[in-house]
Amino acid sequence: MSEAVVLNLVLWLPVVGALLIPLLPRERDAPVYTLAFAVMLVQLLLVIWLFVRFESGVSGLQFATQIPWIAAWGVAYHIGLDGLNLLLVLLTALLGPLVVAGAVRTITHSVKLFYAMLLVLQFAMLGTFLAQNLFLFYLFWEAMLIPMFLIIGIWGGERRIYATVKFVLYTAFGSIFMLVAVIYLGLAAHAAQGAPSFAFSDLYALELALPVQTLLLLAFTLAFLIKIPSIPLHTWLPDAHVEAPSPGSVMLAGVLLKMGAYGFLKLGLPMLPEAAKLFTPVLMSLAVASIIYGALLAWVQDDIKKIVAYSSISHMGYVMLGLLSYELLGIQGAIMQMVSHGLISAGLFFMVGMLYERTHHRELAVFGGLAKWMPVYALFFMLLALASVGLPTTSGFTGEFLVLLGAFYGAWPAFVQGESHYALILASLAVLGVILGALYMLRLVRRLLFGPAQAPGGQPADLSRRERMILATLVLAIFTLGIYPKPFLHKTEQAALDYQRLLLEPTPAQEGL
Repeated sequence: MSEAVVLNLVLWLPVVGALLIPLLPRERDAPVYTLAFAVMLVQLLLVIWLFVRFESGVSGLQFATQIPWIAAWGVAYHIGLDGLNLLLVLLTALLGPLVVAGAVRTITHSVKLFYAMLLVLQFAMLGTFLAQNLFLFYLFWEAMLIPMFLIIGIWGGERRIYATVKFVLYTAFGSIFMLVAVIYLGLAAHAAQGAPSFAFSDLYALELALPVQTLLLLAFTLAFLIKIPSIPLHTWLPDAHVEAPSPGSVMLAGVLLKMGAYGFLKLGLPMLPEAAKLFTPVLMSLAVASIIYGALLAWVQDDIKKIVAYSSISHMGYVMLGLLSYELLGIQGAIMQMVSHGLISAGLFFMVGMLYERTHHRELAVFGGLAKWMPVYALFFMLLALASVGLPTTSGFTGEFLVLLGAFYGAWPAFVQGESHYALILASLAVLGVILGALYMLRLVRRLLFGPAQAPGGQPADLSRRERMILATLVLAIFTLGIYPKPFLHKTEQAALDYQRLLLEPTPAQEGL
C-alpha cells in the first residue's frame, strides 16, 4: 500500500466512522464509543507510520494525491504532507483517541450525534492541514465551524448559545474577507498563467504589486488573527472555552487555535512576502502584546478554565513571534510551540473537566489542598503546569526557547547596524511573558493543590485508570519533545528553510512549500 493511499485513509476514516455511527444500536452507548475510539486509534497508527516514512531533508510535498475536481475553476483534490504540517497532523491524530476516551462520562445525551460531530471535526481539521489547493483549504476551514458550533451549542454550559453565536460571528466575519482574497488569487493565477488554478505552488509564484499584496494580506490577517486568537480579536475564546464541554475545549485549544498560525505559515506570509515584510512590525507588536496581556488576564482569573483559556492567548503569541523572526530557529520553534501548546493545553483542559465532573465547580476559591485527597491528580497537574511554564526537559521549554532565540537572532543584525531597535525591544518584552506565565500557573497550583484541603461536596475521588492513561500519554509526549526533540526538528528543518527562503528571497520559479 503506497503512502499516498495511507494518507487518504487517514483523512477519510473519520467520515466513514461518522457514517457508520447511525447504524449502531440505539439502546447502548458502548458500541458508539468503541467505534469512534477504534477509528481514531487506527488513524493515529497510520499517521505514526507516515511520520516514520517521511523523508527528512527533502523539499516539497510527500505522499501527495492530486485529482482534478472542478477543472474549469482550477480546483483539485490535492493533499500532501510536508515539514510544515507533519507535526500538526500528528498532534491532531494523537488527540483524537484521547478526546474520545475523555468524553465517556462527560457526554451523557445525544451520544451518537456527539461522536459523529467529533469525527467530522477531525476530518475537517486534518483536511485543513493537508490541503494543498487554496479553494480546498477554504472549504475545510469553513467546514470546521459546523461540528464545533454543534458541540458547544448542544453539549455546552448554561450560556452555550451566547458563546456559540459569538464564536460563529467572529469566525464568519473573518472568513468573508478571506473568501474575497481566495477568489482574487484564483483570478490572478488565471490571468498570469492562462489557466485557472488555486494550487499553492502556482499562487506562490504570482508576482503581485505591493498595494495588492497589502490588501490581500489584510484580508487573510483578519481571518487568521481571529482564529489564533490575537488581541484585540480574542474575546470569543474565553466564552467558547468556558461553555464548551471538556472534549470540545480540548479540541479547540489543542488543534483549532493552531489554524490561524498555520494559515500565516502556509499562506499569508510566503504567498505575499513583500506585504509580509511591511506588516512584520505590526504583527510582531500584536504577538508580544498578546503574550503579555494574555498572561495578565490569566493571572487575575478565578475560574480555572478561564485561566487556561487566557494562557492560550499568551502561548500562541510566541508562535507568531517565531514565525515573524524569519530565522530558522524561530520558525522551527513556532512549529514546536504549536505542538507543545496543543499537548499541554489539552492536558490542562482534561484535568479541569475531570475536576468538574466530580465537584461541578470551577471556581478557584472553593478548592484547596487537593494534593492530600487526590495525589495522582496533583502529580499530573504539577507536571502539566510546569510544562506550561516552560520547565527544561518539557516541550514548553523547547518551543519557547527556540522562538525567543530566533526572535533575538532576527533582531540583532538591525540593532548592531543601528537601523532599528524595535525588534530587539519586542523580543526582550516577550521574555516577560515567561515570568508572568510562571506567576499565574504557580498561583493556580498553590491555591488548588496546597493549603487546607477543601472541595465542594467533600473529598473527591482520585483519577481512574482511564483518566491516568489519557494524561500519561500526553505527559509522555510532552517530555519526549522536551528531552529529545531532534527527530521532530529534523523532519521540519527543510520545510522551514524553504519557507524562510520564500520570504527573504522570493522568486517566481520557486517551488511551493
